[in-house]
Amino acid sequence: MSEFFSVAPDDGADLATVQGLLSRVRSVPELAERYDAIDTLHSLDDLIKVPLMVKNDLNVALEHLKPKADDATTWTFQSGGSTGSPKLGYAPTGLYMAEVYERWKPLGPDDIFVNGWSAGKMWGGHYLFNALADLSRCTGIGLGAIATSEYDAWLEFFRVRGVTALGGTPSVLRLIFAHARDTGAELPGLRTVMWLGEAWDRALDEDIPAVAPQARRWGLYGSTETWVVGTNTPDCADNTWHTLPSQLVHIGEGEMLDFTSLKPRGLNPVLRYQTGDAGRWVSCTCGHPTQALQVLGRRDGVVKFRGFLLNVDDLVVELTGKPGVSRAQAVITNFEEKGSSLDVLVLASREAGPGLAEGLRAHILGSAFGLSTVFNHDPEAFEVRIVDALISNDRTGKTSNLVQRQA
Repeated sequence: MSEFFSVAPDDGADLATVQGLLSRVRSVPELAERYDAIDTLHSLDDLIKVPLMVKNDLNVALEHLKPKADDATTWTFQSGGSTGSPKLGYAPTGLYMAEVYERWKPLGPDDIFVNGWSAGKMWGGHYLFNALADLSRCTGIGLGAIATSEYDAWLEFFRVRGVTALGGTPSVLRLIFAHARDTGAELPGLRTVMWLGEAWDRALDEDIPAVAPQARRWGLYGSTETWVVGTNTPDCADNTWHTLPSQLVHIGEGEMLDFTSLKPRGLNPVLRYQTGDAGRWVSCTCGHPTQALQVLGRRDGVVKFRGFLLNVDDLVVELTGKPGVSRAQAVITNFEEKGSSLDVLVLASREAGPGLAEGLRAHILGSAFGLSTVFNHDPEAFEVRIVDALISNDRTGKTSNLVQRQA
């Protein structure tokens, strides 16, 4: 099997598309030297000679190329503004969703769909699912972002209107369904919950059945740069994806994923683009005969904190496995004169008892994370705080494991 996998290979057309991508990135003055030695690709396996592309490379390429759609509006989107420089992506009207809808149909003409992704500020999720709704010919409700104080009114509206489908980031869905469960609200007509933008929050597996017993989850995986990479149905594991024919996927060293676009007229020059996710090929629980991509999470969650390499993702996973913890988030604040502080914010679960924050702090300082020596001289620079909400990106609705900020 080729190291570079496409679910529906067309070697001649795919090779021509990839050769076109190579020509485009080689035309970028700042990147030309990296690609000069690679003239012609004789097969897709020759891509192994092509250097990996990361966020900054793609930003440089897009700034130079300024891609335009041939016969449609060119839309500009961004992601990743929470802790780093924004990543740009471009797409024509329709956002390539026709290919998705051919293979993934969570919506139909009889559905009443609530779009809960935040709209505006160049975040693509809301518009991506509007494009899907157009293809399905359903009835749409553009909800966007709502405040916690509005949940009761909107949940009652959904019930009265007979809403059958709801979509949003898992962070947003978690808040809505947890509130509904706590208040006894029910959505008996809801049968479809769609998500995109983050890993699935498995606490939803408990909250959703209590609120909407018929509802099942449907997911999309991708990024603003790659657009949709794969789809997921209720019969798939929540971290396993069936890749689209327009995506050429490679798993490299350390199980790091890179993607190459096989869209004949794709706007983003995605050529061995590394998103930061790791993955492996597996057989899906849904029984589909083609191998599926299991996404293992990000492998770039390591930050140097006071000279210590802190794996934020490991920290969050460890804490969320503790009794009384629903979710956790690390917040690093940089002070100009006194260095950096670390706050671990925790959403407590229903089982949380008194002394949760103190117990977690003692666990972290006494565990294999090795942070005890970092705070020997100023123990007050490390706190665990129980909060009502984690810090999320107002634009996207996403909640990152790590927030870095300047005091």
